[in-house]
Amino acid sequence: MNEDNFIQIKNLKMVYENGYQAISDISFTVKKGELVCLLGPSGCGKTTTLNMVAGLLNPTGGDILVDGKSVLNVAPKDRNIGYVFQNYALYPHMTVLQNVMFPMTVGKNKKSKEEAKQIAERFMRLTHIEEYANQKPGKLSGGQQQRVSIARALVQQPKILLMDEPLSNLDARLRLKIREEIRALVKKVGITTLFVTHDQEEALSIGDKIILFNEGVIQQDAASYEIYLNPANQFVANFIGNPVVDNFNVEVSDGKVIGDGFEIPISAFDSDRFKKNLTDGVYTLSLRPENVFPVDNQADGFFTCKIDDIELIGRERILKFTINGLGQRSLVKVEANVEPSDEVCFGLNLDRAFIFDNNGERIY
Repeated sequence: MNEDNFIQIKNLKMVYENGYQAISDISFTVKKGELVCLLGPSGCGKTTTLNMVAGLLNPTGGDILVDGKSVLNVAPKDRNIGYVFQNYALYPHMTVLQNVMFPMTVGKNKKSKEEAKQIAERFMRLTHIEEYANQKPGKLSGGQQQRVSIARALVQQPKILLMDEPLSNLDARLRLKIREEIRALVKKVGITTLFVTHDQEEALSIGDKIILFNEGVIQQDAASYEIYLNPANQFVANFIGNPVVDNFNVEVSDGKVIGDGFEIPISAFDSDRFKKNLTDGVYTLSLRPENVFPVDNQADGFFTCKIDDIELIGRERILKFTINGLGQRSLVKVEANVEPSDEVCFGLNLDRAFIFDNNGERIY
């Protein structure tokens, strides 16, 4: 075993009694101290995986190892795992301090009241909730309640912290703030963390790496930057990135990639990036919007079209246009001299392009 692999998921499966296969033979590893995001659309198996790691669900196949030892026959309370739920799950009749102390006052390893209070106060300071010690959860904002939930999980000083969409109940601005705090906190404490989210921006910003699920199958397991720049397949390319990827329907014929209004010789692509031979047929050419850009000289461009609309997003604008019935986008600086209805010639950064076949398999 690689000693760095603190958590090992081996050929894990989960089939419910009604025959529904929630998880289909997944395997991945997590290094000690790593913050890993389990990402994917609703119902793809993220929370099911988390619950199997926690021991709340028993897998129908495979194994879960922590520090080299299987935990399948270990009761949830003995797995030394902290769990932060989406709905906070705080005790409304207890104060913040009592909520944070609670895990240390029950069970065979319970601590004295004074020791439990000292540990609770330490983690309340780390999560910036010490001033609310004597308040009830109902008096706190959503962000404050989530901090209480995190502090309560951390006081157990678990080997692993599990977080199931902990920010989904917060407004957009608060989510940005809390996710920064969570990353800083788990890195400071040094705890191995699995963080479930369906928000790809959240995963890209917070995770050391991302494990992207779809329909119970892992689509890609990679560092955040790698999953953005080098998607394993069409699903990954489409799911990751905001604005979303541009997909152009193309046909490969006679040594050319032919789209609606443009032709690109195959020789213009980097031959070293082809994963297999590009034979004649129908494909999808995909580029991130930042790699579709206006050019002044038509000789430097690939196609010309009319701008349908322009959306302002901070320092940049999204130019929206339509090719072959597909909505496409170009990401440009806010000062770019382009207006709706303008005819614009676009260049393509082919070094950052992807080509997928009809099965979504990556060719380039």
